[in-house]
Amino acid sequence: MKNYYRIMLGPKSIHAQECYRDSCIGADFGIDANLSGQLPDIWREFNQKFIPVWLSKNPGKSKVAAGLACGALWTIAKGIQLGDLVICPNGTGSYWVAEVTGDYQYAPNSVLPHRRAVRWYPLTIDRAAMSEALRNSTGSIGTVSDITKYALEIEAFVSAQRPPTLVSTDDSIEDPVTFALEKHLESFLVSNWSLTDLGKQYDIYAEDGELVGQQYPTDTGPIDILAISKDKKELLVVELKKGRVSDNVVGQIQRYMGYVLETLAEPQQTVKGVIIGLEEDAKIRWALKVAPNIEFYRYQVSFRLYK
Repeated sequence: MKNYYRIMLGPKSIHAQECYRDSCIGADFGIDANLSGQLPDIWREFNQKFIPVWLSKNPGKSKVAAGLACGALWTIAKGIQLGDLVICPNGTGSYWVAEVTGDYQYAPNSVLPHRRAVRWYPLTIDRAAMSEALRNSTGSIGTVSDITKYALEIEAFVSAQRPPTLVSTDDSIEDPVTFALEKHLESFLVSNWSLTDLGKQYDIYAEDGELVGQQYPTDTGPIDILAISKDKKELLVVELKKGRVSDNVVGQIQRYMGYVLETLAEPQQTVKGVIIGLEEDAKIRWALKVAPNIEFYRYQVSFRLYK
């Protein structure tokens, strides 16, 4: 199965032109070593080895920041497969599109020395032409963003067809019509976080003033929102389900919480989970009876016209 990624080629795409010229994508993260033979198939094994290396080069930084950096490096060097499609902002409001054609290579005397060969397509995608959901995903903080769920829209750009409307392919959502109506829930919640009950106790995780807690990547999929309590003692995993939710989301958020506890939490930090959905049904209530560290929140949206 082909996957799709948004790749930043340096901060604010400062190395985009060089990568386009050299037919490659790449990353740096201050790891000055040839990673050939050091790229296991399992992301977690790579992070366990290189998170201490990254932290030694970046004293004072958190394990959350280290996990983000090492995870992105592994994804570019190993996780992205031959034939996968990447789109890269070129610094002018548009995106270049490329197919990954080569395995990992180390170019020690170049910017972004951890590289993959690509074949650039003879087209650009204007950011303004994207759906709002795709714009939000491609504009997320971080070097790598998995945008596979927008495959149909991206392929439509590649084939110069009109992008189709994708409602929902999430089998944990029982009401795809509501999902379509509420597709902006995550962006709205992040933008208004400080006004919510959760925002009174937690902050969305940030590094150097930039939010990194939205769509935080893990080896079991991205966490919708990763937050931290204001006293820094608790990490919060938030899973958003934009419709009526089935109880399998409990297992999903527990996987995320386990990942955070094992790889991101500091020794004295605890981990809590919150599920946000349209309705709390009996299945969810029974499942949460034996998961005291997970809470359920309902959301409501009101639409009115006044003369």
